[in-house]
Amino acid sequence: MTTTVEAQDGATVLTVSGEVDLATAPALENTIEAILSSKPGVLIIDLNAVSFLASAGMATLVAAHQRAGEATTIAVVADGPATSRQLKMTSLDQVFALHSTLAEALASLR
Repeated sequence: MTTTVEAQDGATVLTVSGEVDLATAPALENTIEAILSSKPGVLIIDLNAVSFLASAGMATLVAAHQRAGEATTIAVVADGPATSRQLKMTSLDQVFALHSTLAEALASLR
């Protein structure tokens, strides 16, 4: 798993690629924790390049949402069978905003 962080249109965008499983979820959690410590107004987590999203990865997303509280709005970008399907099946699309593309997520902030 690899991650990159960049500022884009007033949001902090965390792009994740590879597999998010029991072995890699702690690294993702650490990255999200570091981002949230700076209290960004918006954090978009882009999972479109994720090839496998295990329950540990989904738990990391829920923990990030809880940690962000009112200070940071979190949106998730997921449009593949490895990501959006699991998020919808577990009703996590009701926990945070789920978008098909980064452009759609950024547009929803305007």
